[in-house]
Amino acid sequence: MGAEATRYVFDDPALDPRPPTPSPCPRTVFFGTPEFAATVLARLLAADAPVEIVAVVTQPDKPVGRSRELTPPPVKALAVRHGIPVLQPVTLRRPAAVVAIERFSPNLGVVAAYGKILPPSILRVPPHGQLNVHASLLPRWRGAWPVGAAILAGDEVTGVSIMRLDEGMDTGPVLAQRAEPILPADTTGSLEARLARLGADLLVATIPGSIAGEIVPRPQDDAAATYCHVVRKENGAIDWTRPTVELERHVRAMQAWPVASTTWQGKRLNVLKASDETMMPPETSRPGDVILAGKRPAVVTGDGLLVLEQVQLEGRNPVSGASFVNGYRSFVGSNLG
Repeated sequence: MGAEATRYVFDDPALDPRPPTPSPCPRTVFFGTPEFAATVLARLLAADAPVEIVAVVTQPDKPVGRSRELTPPPVKALAVRHGIPVLQPVTLRRPAAVVAIERFSPNLGVVAAYGKILPPSILRVPPHGQLNVHASLLPRWRGAWPVGAAILAGDEVTGVSIMRLDEGMDTGPVLAQRAEPILPADTTGSLEARLARLGADLLVATIPGSIAGEIVPRPQDDAAATYCHVVRKENGAIDWTRPTVELERHVRAMQAWPVASTTWQGKRLNVLKASDETMMPPETSRPGDVILAGKRPAVVTGDGLLVLEQVQLEGRNPVSGASFVNGYRSFVGSNLG
């Protein structure tokens, strides 16, 4: 099964997709890459889904971990298990990409966290257009990191939007939206998982009305738009001069990747979980100083203290802050980052 699925690549001159078969559901090509997209794809593969997935387009396999083993993205792994043809182009802007997708005779395209903007030549292929599952209440948080951006900004509510893709960055008209509260303990990982399930269900409920022309897409208010950008590893670095409330949100927004981090004794120290501390630091302290708050380590911030509930020293396993203090007595009294 795996060899059959993975041979469908744009550079393969022998590309020969399965011939169309009669189906009451629109033939659909799915574009997506990470776990968020895999959750959406899984819903579209359910028996009651209103589409027939005929092919999947995802990013190329990438080296992962210390061994740098070439690993397929979650969407590819799911597609292979279901025997669905997989396309993994380096770029969608080559004419071969259009030809390859056209050979599957799709009526509809569905996009969820694919990782790149679809060019006009791809947008035009399916007659019913390309529907996108976006993890925010557009036009707020257009861009590649909407879940983490909402947490980092202190938003109390976010949600999902089903939109029709156009040539812009998440600028297309919206067909449906559903709100979701951001919980006090939410991380990007936990909230993203919830939004993926919410978005998948909303997509399934929206597709029939979109195909039938019963839903009138609503243009976005560009004047109200906010934007977020791709988060990189260096974005996890903690600036201890920032206010405590911002740093607590930073820790949650950077979890599970790229992870909030600082340095101690020349090594990277990941901060996996943190909380506000009501007590005030000594007047002589400076941002980055480590003191004790009961049995837990707390770090002086720009306006107070941030308690380190769970940390991970470079090359070590995650431990509670209290356990870390017990194992490294010199930690208290040091200055981080």
